[in-house]
Amino acid sequence: MRFATRLIPSSLFFLSLATLASASAFAQQALPPQVEAALARAKVPRETVTMLVAEADGSRQPRLAWRTQAPVNPASIMKLVTTYAALDMLGAAYNWTTPVYVDGTVSNGVLNGNLYIKGQGDPKLVLERVWLLLRHVQGLGITTVGGDIIIDRSAFENTVEGDPAAFDGEPLRPYNASPDALLVNFKSVNMTFVPDRAGQIARVSYEPPLASVAMPTTVALTPGECGDWRTALKTDFSDVNRIRFNGSFPAACGEKSWAVAYGDPRTYSLRAIGGMWAEMGGRVGGQMREGRVPAGLKPAFEFESPPLAEVVRDINKYSNNVMAQQLFLTIGLTQKSRGTFEASRTALGQWWRERIGTGEAQPVFENGSGLSRDERISAAALGKMLQVAWRSPVMPELMSSLPAMGVDGTLKKRTLRSGGSAHLKTGTLRDASGVAGYVDGTSGRRYVLVAIANGENAVAARAAFDALVDWASQDN
Repeated sequence: MRFATRLIPSSLFFLSLATLASASAFAQQALPPQVEAALARAKVPRETVTMLVAEADGSRQPRLAWRTQAPVNPASIMKLVTTYAALDMLGAAYNWTTPVYVDGTVSNGVLNGNLYIKGQGDPKLVLERVWLLLRHVQGLGITTVGGDIIIDRSAFENTVEGDPAAFDGEPLRPYNASPDALLVNFKSVNMTFVPDRAGQIARVSYEPPLASVAMPTTVALTPGECGDWRTALKTDFSDVNRIRFNGSFPAACGEKSWAVAYGDPRTYSLRAIGGMWAEMGGRVGGQMREGRVPAGLKPAFEFESPPLAEVVRDINKYSNNVMAQQLFLTIGLTQKSRGTFEASRTALGQWWRERIGTGEAQPVFENGSGLSRDERISAAALGKMLQVAWRSPVMPELMSSLPAMGVDGTLKKRTLRSGGSAHLKTGTLRDASGVAGYVDGTSGRRYVLVAIANGENAVAARAAFDALVDWASQDN
């Protein structure tokens, strides 16, 4: 396994490890009064939280270390580990390729043979980019595929697929989409409803159109307040070949959009590519199906993804679960030549021991996104990783990927009373909540901050975490 090189003064590195290793000695130090008060108001027991504030360069003892050795469920904060590990191992300029193969001759716009599209894990194959890929196919002079259009999903083994309802019983939520070697548009359909008062209907459009799926273009319009318009539609997704609206759309809502995960995720890529190809005027003489690229066939072209630095911004700013899992699996594919969660866990474990491991308990990895009940990490371990990342060549890319408090991403609506600045990854599950990243102090120093709560009332700890970030920023 090869990793990118890092320039870290050895004396400073071991000092930072020593300071965080001694953090357990501070396990019973008093919490800042404003943090203690916020926890009390929220009825969050202090024994259910873990908090660490330490200088990013590791030059001094932590300002605050509370239960830092406790392994906790970090929720989406685990994306910090996945994205930093990927930047460190693969480099900020790494990109995915989706090779396209033409097996046959082209004459008068007709490919006399098959067209193959091989997925290799691109996390950002959204509709605009699929359109560009298909437009490139047409640029080869192909408007009709006389044979089959075949997608090859073999780069990620089938074991990565799961039940989209398994985690929280919400199979139609796009965040529950499972990873896929050919992940098209996160396996979701965006439905847009536009009222037509004259016709007493709402017009419905879909992105993307799905081949062989009946998608009604109108729904009845009704008066009254907007309210819970999704429920009012009484949408029936039980038949994967047909979407039905058994209710109506309130006119008062104006234009609305609703993104849902398609009910048959395994066939989504085929249906989306087929639907978009037809919409672009393309034809298929044979079938849309899965298969393998024939051995020895060379690609006609390779469609490149945006660089990893851009992908990690999407993952961390907006906490995209399936993109994080795509990246996690890519680590296994590139480092262990296997696109499985098991291979990725092995690769991440080895990376952690070589880069971060210094006696703290190693994190427990499952899928690298934090959409998990089993992933675990301690504040001390995460703090060490953030300090190592602070000194690494990819620090600017990692830092810029984190939501800026009060500015963008998942922290856009959370501001500091002190007016300070912070770049933090958020995490929220039913029984886990937290933030972790970097805080700028008024003194000019920068701090690593980790704050995570686990328990029935974990989400209520948000105000206490914001108070902690405020406290960390006021260091004069």
